[in-house]
Amino acid sequence: MCTVCGCGNGQTRIEGHNHDHDHHPDHVLSAHHHTPAPLPQGASFQVLGQSHTEAASFQTIDQGHTHHYGTGAARAHAPGLSQSRMVQIEQDILGKNNEYAHSNRRYFTDNGVLTLNLVSSPGSGKTSLLVRTLTDLKDEFTLSVIEGDQETANDADRIRATGVPALQINTGKGCHLDAHMVGHALERLKPQQGSILFIENVGNLVCPAAFDLGEAHKVAILSVTEGEDKPIKYPDMFHASQLLLLNKIDLLPYLNFDVAQCIEYARRVNPGIQVLQVSATTGQGMQEWYQWLRMTRQMRLIGHPTFNTNAQHIEARV
Repeated sequence: MCTVCGCGNGQTRIEGHNHDHDHHPDHVLSAHHHTPAPLPQGASFQVLGQSHTEAASFQTIDQGHTHHYGTGAARAHAPGLSQSRMVQIEQDILGKNNEYAHSNRRYFTDNGVLTLNLVSSPGSGKTSLLVRTLTDLKDEFTLSVIEGDQETANDADRIRATGVPALQINTGKGCHLDAHMVGHALERLKPQQGSILFIENVGNLVCPAAFDLGEAHKVAILSVTEGEDKPIKYPDMFHASQLLLLNKIDLLPYLNFDVAQCIEYARRVNPGIQVLQVSATTGQGMQEWYQWLRMTRQMRLIGHPTFNTNAQHIEARV
């Protein structure tokens, strides 16, 4: 059980990987080793609100009485656990994740790999946007994808159909990727020096905000078919993201979505967030997204003058 968000773990499956949490000595991320944080027997978290960094609350109504669970130090309630114990467990888990994330980030930096963590709620069009991006840019850059879903390899299959290597992580009951899973995926995927790696996280605007994967940037994808108030409903995610792709703008004539209000909400929680309006269906705005990728990748390559800057076909290891 993930004590940070309440989702289940221990059911992770990575394509081509015997996920017994033992690591080969030549692991590209030698710091990886896993010791699950302890939980008292029979204890489980129900909800821990948004994250450890932002105010959050959760309430239930029981026989006419409203119970607020967001007012303690842990901003959550769990039977048999004190607030201080819950805070300690969360700190242990996120601290361990941060160790793995640091190792991942070191690998990306040493190899000049631009890694982007794509986050969204389900139905934002994230996979379609990624497929179009890969199709349009695969001859310009060397690309690869780590795909996260609870079940199936459907999205990884869609990615691989473009000719770009992809590796599927199934999280079972888990609702987010963590840095440990990504470290294992890197062992097999081995993104090329100077390449771009996309991590398509599990569709969820809550938990992925709290888990650093070692990426250079989080990129939030929000569809205009969702409410324009998503940025203030889920502020942690938009606070953590450097770029917001407002997707499916081709549908705006048929909706009452207020674009200006959405952008204002996003910048209310993150004044520095960049916003691009795109449509993966029509291609509108996609060139701006590609230009952002080119410039961001150039920044990543500073200090790595010998790394290849042109696309090469890479051996599909997955």
